[in-house]
Amino acid sequence: MAGQIRRRNRARILAAAEEVFAEMGLEGATTQAIADLAGMPKSNILYYFGTKEQIYVALLQEVVRFWHESFSGFGPEDDPALALETYVIEKVRMSFSRPAASRLFAREMLSGGHRLQHYLEGELRQWVEERSLVIQEWIAQGRMAPVDPHQLMFTIWAATQTYADFAPQVAAVRGAPPDPAAQEAIARSLADFILRACIPSPARPAASLAGQG
Repeated sequence: MAGQIRRRNRARILAAAEEVFAEMGLEGATTQAIADLAGMPKSNILYYFGTKEQIYVALLQEVVRFWHESFSGFGPEDDPALALETYVIEKVRMSFSRPAASRLFAREMLSGGHRLQHYLEGELRQWVEERSLVIQEWIAQGRMAPVDPHQLMFTIWAATQTYADFAPQVAAVRGAPPDPAAQEAIARSLADFILRACIPSPARPAASLAGQG
């Protein structure tokens, strides 16, 4: 029970922090503002995180973990087309559902990523290397084109996160922000684009059409 309360309170604090940091930035945000939005005493916030900088780092780490969750469960025995399709679609959906989180991460990277350096060079690098081994195995099996796993990851990250990080540009080019139906069409179109580049055509159609119609 105590563990559930702790997880629930941490999630509540991080959700409030996402909104406060998105509106005020790290420098303008205060622990009190986060506490007020979370509906919790400031002392509770400090109990769980200590400082607003610790909340900020925890929030960004949580965002990256959530981005990668949909791709983490696939192994060499699984269908690479389904794995890539799932990953791309879920990342696009998150760009539309939590754009502030993506923009916070982009802002931190543009400023040098110093507050996340340990995480980027540790947990994130390890995750990428583990996924790269799976991709290399799919390539060795002939189920995936011989792509560079790192370049593939960078391409997916850039293509999916642009819908949050450059939302005004997307809206201007399209003439309006994408509605829910357009968002889903964008996600599936981008997934199909990635699959065409990565998956030999005989293995692609069934997975790339999954869920369409």
